[in-house]
Amino acid sequence: MSKVRNPILSGFYPDPSICRAGDRYYIVNSTFAYFPGVPVFESRDLKHYHQIGNILTRDSQLPLGESRMSQGIFAPTIRFHEGVFYMITTNVSHGGNFIVTAENPAGPWSEPHYLKGADGIDPSLFFDDDGKCYYIGTRPNPDGVRYNGDWYIYIQELDLENFCLKGNYTLVWKGAMRDAEWPEGPHLYKKDGYYYIVHAEGGTGPAHAVCVARSRNVAGPYVGNFNNPIFTHRHLGKNYPIRYVGHADLVDTPDGEWYMVLLASRPCGQYTGLGRETFLARVTWEDGWPVVNDGVGILNEYQEVGLPEVCELPESSCLSFYTKTLDPHFVTVRNPKPDMYQLPGNGSLVLKTAPEMITEKTNASYLGIRQCSYHYTARTSFCFRPQGEEEAGMVLLQSEDASIRFVVMKSGQDTVLRVVCFGDRLNSTAEQSAAGEAQSVGNAAGQTSRLPERFGEILAEKALTPGTELLTLAIMQEGQELTFWYALEDGRFEQLGLAADARFLSTEAAGGFVGNTVGMYTSSNHTASENHAEFYSFSMEEN
Repeated sequence: MSKVRNPILSGFYPDPSICRAGDRYYIVNSTFAYFPGVPVFESRDLKHYHQIGNILTRDSQLPLGESRMSQGIFAPTIRFHEGVFYMITTNVSHGGNFIVTAENPAGPWSEPHYLKGADGIDPSLFFDDDGKCYYIGTRPNPDGVRYNGDWYIYIQELDLENFCLKGNYTLVWKGAMRDAEWPEGPHLYKKDGYYYIVHAEGGTGPAHAVCVARSRNVAGPYVGNFNNPIFTHRHLGKNYPIRYVGHADLVDTPDGEWYMVLLASRPCGQYTGLGRETFLARVTWEDGWPVVNDGVGILNEYQEVGLPEVCELPESSCLSFYTKTLDPHFVTVRNPKPDMYQLPGNGSLVLKTAPEMITEKTNASYLGIRQCSYHYTARTSFCFRPQGEEEAGMVLLQSEDASIRFVVMKSGQDTVLRVVCFGDRLNSTAEQSAAGEAQSVGNAAGQTSRLPERFGEILAEKALTPGTELLTLAIMQEGQELTFWYALEDGRFEQLGLAADARFLSTEAAGGFVGNTVGMYTSSNHTASENHAEFYSFSMEEN
C-alpha cells in the first residue's frame, strides 16, 4: 500500500475521467476556452502523475472563436479499447459532441468525428462484451424543461466504424433525487452481470453529489441505490475545507481493486481561486453496489492505494525555454495566432505584442500555467521596450471579466511599472455575502453571478529609470493576499505598492467553471505594433 495525497492534480483540473491500459492509468480534464485542450496525465501507481501532452492541439480540433472562458470544452471522457484510445467531449461553442482517437495517448490525435444527433453535453463511451459500443450522455427533458436543470441521461448505440449513432436513443435515468437538477457526467460500466450508471447531480456547486443506478439490461430499466447519493460533501456545510464534490469516474486495477477520480474544490476563506481539482477515492463493492471510502464516507487527505509505488522525479517548477516545443503545461486563451510566440533555441521565449487584450473575448498574447496553491510565488524575467500603448509582463487571470496585470508600459514620457486590477470589487460584508449566495445558485445553473459595478483600477505605479529593459517580476500569494515584487538588473527585489485582495478572482465572485492561471502577457491595446517581449524564465513555486 502507498499513501496518495489529495488532490492528485492540484489547481484547475475539473471533470476528471480515467482509464487503464495495461498497468498504466490516464486522466483527462476539461479545459473550457483554454488552448491546447484536454491535458493527458499518465501514472503507473495512481500517486505520481506526468503530463504527457494535450489531446486537442490543432485549431481544426478545437475551434474556440470568441468563446467566453467558461465555454468551449466540457467534461471529456477517455477510454481504451483494443489498442485504441478514444476521447469524447463537447465543444459547447462550436460543433457539439465529438470523438478523437489515437494509438498513443501522447498523440497525435485524430481530427474530430462530430456525432450528428448527439444532443446535450457530458458524453461517455462504453464497450460491451458483445463488441457493441454505446454512447451515454445528457439532454434536456424532451417533454419540455420544467425547471432549471430538468435533464435526462440517455443511451444510444454507436457505430464506431462510421462514427455515428445507431437506432433510437433511450432515456434511462433522471437522477436519484425527486426532480433532480442537472443529472450529468454519466459513465456506464458493467460488473457481475449488471450495468451501472455513475453520474453527478445537484449542479457543480454546493449540492454536487455522486449517485449510481443499475440494470440487468443496457437499455434499462435502471434502479437507483437506496443509499444515494453514494458520495458528497453537501452535508458538511460551507466551512468544510473541501466542497463541491462530484463528477466521478471509476477504474479498476489488474488485481481487481477499484478507485474513483472526482472533482472537488478547496476554498480559502470561502473563496475559490484554484477552480475544481482532481481527487482520488477508494471504491469497494457491497451487495452489488459501489461504496466510496468505506468507513469514512468523505475524501481523505491521504488515500491508501493498493499499488506498488513507482518512484519518479517530480516535474520541475521552472519551465525551460531551451526546447523546440512549448512545455505542455502552458495554455493560452482561445486559439493562438500562428505567430504569437517563438522559441529561438537560446533559452528565451519571444512573445509578439498584439492588439488584443486579456480583458476581452479574444486570442490575446498570453501564455500561462494553472495556479495550484494559495501560497505560491510566480516569477518571470524579460526584456521589453514599450512604445505608445504597449505593455508586457505578468497576468493573474480568472477570465475576461477578472484579472490583475503586473506590466511595464508607457505613461506620458515615462516608462512605468504598473499593477492594474480588472474585475468586480467586493467592497462590503453584505456584497461579499451576496456574491457567495449568487454563485451558489449560479454554479448549479451554469451561470455567473451579478456583482457590483466593474472597475479597472491602478493599484500601484513606479517610474523606471530611463534605459531600463531587463526586469524580473514576481507575484506572491499568501491566502487571499497578493503582493507584487520587482528586481532590476542588480537582482534585488522590492515590493511595489500595497497588498491586493485576491477574492474577486474567485469562482464565487467572478463566476464560471474555471480556476486561475498565471502567465506572461503583452499587448498594444488595440494599436498597431511590431514589437515583442522576450522572456528568459518562468516559474511557480509553493511558498
